[in-house]
Parts: sequence; structure tokens; C-alpha cells
Amino acid sequence: MNHKVYLYIIVMAAVTYLIRVVPLTLLRKPIKSLFLRSFLYYVPYVTLAVMTFPAILSATASVWSALAGFVAAIALAYYGAGLFKVSVGACLIVIVFELLL
Repeated sequence: MNHKVYLYIIVMAAVTYLIRVVPLTLLRKPIKSLFLRSFLYYVPYVTLAVMTFPAILSATASVWSALAGFVAAIALAYYGAGLFKVSVGACLIVIVFELLL
């Protein structure tokens, strides 16, 4: 087996560890900047959206049916539907668009 693989794993582990530990050691005081606190609050949501959106568009046979399901899910969620209703509604819209296209 190639021994460079172990070196790659060690480097990735060290980088991941440093990314998590350095902010804890450098930032001992609470963050007072309202802008920075607001920015850090929304980082997980934006990261999830950025990872999920391309998968939504490539999950179906047609980009248009995926986009229709995405729009339907956003509309249902905006009007207060629960998670189950949003997912079923988006799936139904995708099925209808797949049958039509």
C-alpha cells in the first residue's frame, strides 16, 4: 500500500483539529461585534443550503422538474406547511413534471 496515504490522513486530521482549536484558544472573550455575531449565526444555514441546492437540481432526470419541486417546497414552507407536507408536495410536483416532460 502506498505510504503517502497515511501522510495525507495525518495532514487532514491536523488541519481539521487546528481549525477547531485555534478559534477556541485565540478568542477567550465574548464576541461583541453585532455584525460578526450575526454572520457567525447564519454560517451553518448557508453552508447547508450551499451543499443541498446542487444536489436538489441533480436528483431528478430533468433540471426543470427539480426546480419546480424546489419552488413548490419553498412556497409550501413559506405558507407554514410542516416538513412532511413540504416533502410530499415537492415530490408530487416533481412526479407531475416528470410525467409531463
